[in-house]
Parts: sequence; C-alpha cells; structure tokens
Amino acid sequence: MVETALWGFVGGVSLLVGALVGLFVRVPIRVVGLVMGFGVGVLISAVAFELTGAAYDRAGTLPVVLGLSAGALTFYAGDWLIDRRGAESRKDPTGTSAGTGSSAATALVLGALLDGIPESAAIGVSLVGGGSVGMTVVIAVFLSNIPESLSASTGMRRDGRSVGYILRLWSLVVLASTVSAALGYGLLGGAGETTLAFTETFAAGAVLTMLADTMVPEAVDHAGPAVGLACVLGFICSFLLSAAAGGV
Repeated sequence: MVETALWGFVGGVSLLVGALVGLFVRVPIRVVGLVMGFGVGVLISAVAFELTGAAYDRAGTLPVVLGLSAGALTFYAGDWLIDRRGAESRKDPTGTSAGTGSSAATALVLGALLDGIPESAAIGVSLVGGGSVGMTVVIAVFLSNIPESLSASTGMRRDGRSVGYILRLWSLVVLASTVSAALGYGLLGGAGETTLAFTETFAAGAVLTMLADTMVPEAVDHAGPAVGLACVLGFICSFLLSAAAGGV
C-alpha cells in the first residue's frame, strides 16, 4: 500500500508543477487549450486500454457497463452540486465565476478534489496485482494533471486569489490523490475479478465524464478546432506507451 501511495503521489504532484507554471510563467491562453487537449487524449487512451480493456478481460461485459455507468452518474451528480455552488468554470484560464468568498473557495476546493480523486483511484486499482499497466496509468495521470492545474491556477490568479491559497489548494488535492491511490489498492487487494472490473470501470466512467464536462469545453473554447489534433497526438503518445509496456 505504501508503494501505491507513492505512485499516487507521483501522479498527483504534477498538479503542483502545472500550478507553478500557471502562476509564474506567462503562457498564452491558446497554448493552455492545446496542452489541455493533449492531456484529454492521454487520459482517453489510458481509460480505454488500461482500465476498461483490462476490466473487460477480467470479467466480461456486465461489470464494465455497470461500472462505467455508475462512475459517470456519480461524477455527474457531484459535479452538478459543485457547479451550483459556483465552481463550474474552475478550469477556465481566463478566470472563474466563483468570486472570492468562503463559499466560492469551498466550491473550488471540492471541484478540484472531485476532478482529481477518480484519476488517483484508477492508479491504485490498476496496480492491484502489479505489472506495467499501473505504470502506464500513472504516467497518463501525471501528464494530464499538468494542463488541468495550469489552466485552473491561471484562472484563479486572475480572480485575485493569492499564490499561497492556490498552492495550498493543489497540495490538498495531491494529498487526497495519494490517499485515494492507496485506498484503491488496499481495499481491493483481495477482491474478486468482477469487483476489480467494476471498480476499474467506475473510475474510468468518472474520468471520462470529467473530461467531457470540464476539460474538453475549456480547451476548445480557448484553442479552437486545433484541440482535436492535440487530443489525437496525446492519444497516440499514450497508446504507444501502453503498447510498449505490453498493456495492449
């Protein structure tokens, strides 16, 4: 479990890397959108081949369909509640609509946690039983986290939030990511194939819904149709990494 927590930390710490870039490097909005598109492609590949594909091989169709549906609905419900509190534009590099009050701050924290935890849980689940599959997911989460936090941090800074606040926010998410990865591994170490398959696809469904709901709209809004090309490039890189590791 300690090793899994370490990999969860490795995957999550890139949130701080992206935040630092967003805070201290003047990155053009279009570039942010393109990098986000690349991250979307990376995660879609990892979700398709390393989580959903692995789950199907484990237990067949039913756990995959149920897991994807449950994960998607759970994220959708949580995201709907958080959006109503003012965090619907939490990844917008031009600024959010959340304001600076305590309620808005809470919404931003919850939104960041909601987006980050499924990815980290996926790391923990994918490492059950060991092997290279988990490593591919770790790398995919690491790469995709950078544009997420870069964009969100740029937007929060434009809203007037302090550097300290933003870094504390992402540190909290990194901690939650580390714990989520460890729990994903520890709670499922002795689980059956059907349970593992359901859990893998639950995480996959939540991640896919997050991508479609938050990352893709923001990326296209700021970089236009070229986001599609960046997404395919990210997918290719992640797919080749998975193939090289023996996951495809």
